[in-house]
Amino acid sequence: MSLLSMLSSSVLTAAPVPVADVHQAFDMGWAGLILWLPLLSLIACGCCAMMRCTSKLPAWITVGSLAGSFVTAMFLYLNYEPPGDVVNIVRWIDLSWVGGGFEANISFYIDSLSLLWILFVTGLGTLIAFYASEYMETDLGSGYCRFFAGVSVFLFAMSALVLADNLVLLYLGWEGVGFASYWLIGYYYTKPEAVAAAKKAFIVNRIGDLGLALAVYLCWTSFGTVQYDELVTVIESGDYARMTDDWSVAAIPWLLMLAAFGKSAQLPLYVWLPDAMEGPTPVSALIHAATMVTAGIYLLARMYPVFLLDGDHTALHVVAWVGGLTALLAATIGMAQYDIKRIMAYSTVSQLGYMFMGLGVLTTYGAAYHVFTHAFFKAALFLTCGAVMHGFAGQLDLRKLSGLRHMKGWKITSYAMLIGCLCLAGFPFTSGYFSKDAILAEAFVTHGPGFQWLGFMALFTAGLTAYYTFRVWFRVCAGPVSYEAGDDHHGDDHGHDDGHFHPHAPRFAMNSVMAIIAIGALVAAVPYFMDSGVKGGWIADMVNDSTASEGIPAVRAAADHAADHAHGSLFGYDPHVAMYWVSGGVGFIGIAIAAWLHLFRREDAVSLRRALLSRSATAWLPRAMERKWYVDEIYHALIRAPLWVGSHVLHGIDRILVDMVLVDGTAKLPRLLGRWVQPLTNGTVHASATAMAGGVALLVIVVLLILHLGVFA
Repeated sequence: MSLLSMLSSSVLTAAPVPVADVHQAFDMGWAGLILWLPLLSLIACGCCAMMRCTSKLPAWITVGSLAGSFVTAMFLYLNYEPPGDVVNIVRWIDLSWVGGGFEANISFYIDSLSLLWILFVTGLGTLIAFYASEYMETDLGSGYCRFFAGVSVFLFAMSALVLADNLVLLYLGWEGVGFASYWLIGYYYTKPEAVAAAKKAFIVNRIGDLGLALAVYLCWTSFGTVQYDELVTVIESGDYARMTDDWSVAAIPWLLMLAAFGKSAQLPLYVWLPDAMEGPTPVSALIHAATMVTAGIYLLARMYPVFLLDGDHTALHVVAWVGGLTALLAATIGMAQYDIKRIMAYSTVSQLGYMFMGLGVLTTYGAAYHVFTHAFFKAALFLTCGAVMHGFAGQLDLRKLSGLRHMKGWKITSYAMLIGCLCLAGFPFTSGYFSKDAILAEAFVTHGPGFQWLGFMALFTAGLTAYYTFRVWFRVCAGPVSYEAGDDHHGDDHGHDDGHFHPHAPRFAMNSVMAIIAIGALVAAVPYFMDSGVKGGWIADMVNDSTASEGIPAVRAAADHAADHAHGSLFGYDPHVAMYWVSGGVGFIGIAIAAWLHLFRREDAVSLRRALLSRSATAWLPRAMERKWYVDEIYHALIRAPLWVGSHVLHGIDRILVDMVLVDGTAKLPRLLGRWVQPLTNGTVHASATAMAGGVALLVIVVLLILHLGVFA
């Protein structure tokens, strides 16, 4: 088969394996090592901190533990047989009563979707921990132990989230990764920006977490179970319709959507992720690029049957549009930023938008494939940004760095970044090219409200992505050699006494990890051609044996969607064929503009910005993009400031009215009354006679008052 025919073939598939037929596996208790090894690493790092360890022992313990988890996950994959297994690890919650019960144990749901996620979570986690062993070595001591303890917590929680066989354990992992994110974003706790970013991430994520908690509750009340296999069985049987209200079932997708938007940084809850870059760069690569932020994608793919209960797919249409709008908004912001790490952060938000768009246009295959490729190329980009930051004393401003590929010791960093940029830009035949196009094409073949416009908007966003991605590479790695030290530079560097700053290149650990992950980003294109019973590649095969199988186009084509699927077109051609040419052309245009403005004629970029700012009709555009469309300011004005004012008003009411008047005033009243009558109780005849007369007078007044009010009438 020719390469072009392989590219143009639509995704075809065999019938998916019934998910509800998973069986109990009683001889696979060793799978629990995926959880227990990071937990043991956490304990060991704590012991190292107590013993005041100043070596790299915490790093080696963590790397070894995570490598063990990856090897265990690989054994699970090699032993996997559809439709999968439920592996009981620890009996946790097992309640029963007359007429019912509730069960949510620490058990693994081993199917192709969970295996896909756990393989890259543990694999990339191991590599990034090894990278961090060198990156964090300036903090040897208690900080070093604390960092790797946080990484261990994250891998423990993420593994629980991905492998859980029930929604309660998934929720535990969900909260765990949120806690680990707070821990690691605020690692530099003496830095106010890092503390503020950690609190912002924690608070914003609580909004989504509330949605997940309510969704879990409604799943229990609506379907009578929180276990995936039983959920699928109940949904397929339709028995839930006789024992629940329609509104509760209809609300579940919207609550799950809220949870996913918070964890995976979508409108309107995306604002926490760019600020999370205040954490160490390995954290950005592991948690906020490759793994944790894809938890929302995993949640929706895992619960896809619930979204399909609505025949009109209204919730999925909202998912598609929110994802597309988030992708566009984040891309426009990324174009105007100068901090290369923040540019990659906004790129992550944008690419997550593509993944949600894929889920919304009914291609879980495209979303999962983009998750897989993005994990590699975005990790490569963050790690190379970290190498630059590490070597140039914290310098991340692309206007103050140039020509890295011409400098000794920076070749691997420069070309690993180039590979990541090519994949992110969707350069033809790279991994990002195939995974992104699988989503873009489906926007044109799936019938939904304005999906044609959504597809063109996503294509435009792809062009912006190519531009801002290569804006970074052309500025930082190409051109003449020029650099300035960052804010972390204090005096001479590394023993040099010539008064000049000397950047230090990454060494073996950082270089080897950057090289391996960059190669992985290229190799991630290979699964597209690995047909194993499912056309569309290995990823489609993995999605096919899971709860997300209905998001493979050919599975939908076998049902009543076939007619809709056949009428989609892009410029009169099959979108799955035309998209390779169209998206490739759009990407080339973006790269060409970036080359002109940021490599060959850098002064033109400055002149263009100055020209836009000099005209009142256009000055708003660069300012708004540089200020991130004032979203943070709008949130501050509409939400944060009113809450701050309201809290102070309530504090004043509590302090003055409640405490001083009601509480303290009520308490002081008897004391004042007692002091007033105290002279009448000194035991003298005169005081006693006065008290008696006063009592009689008071009694007469009360009786007259009662008679006047007509109480006895």
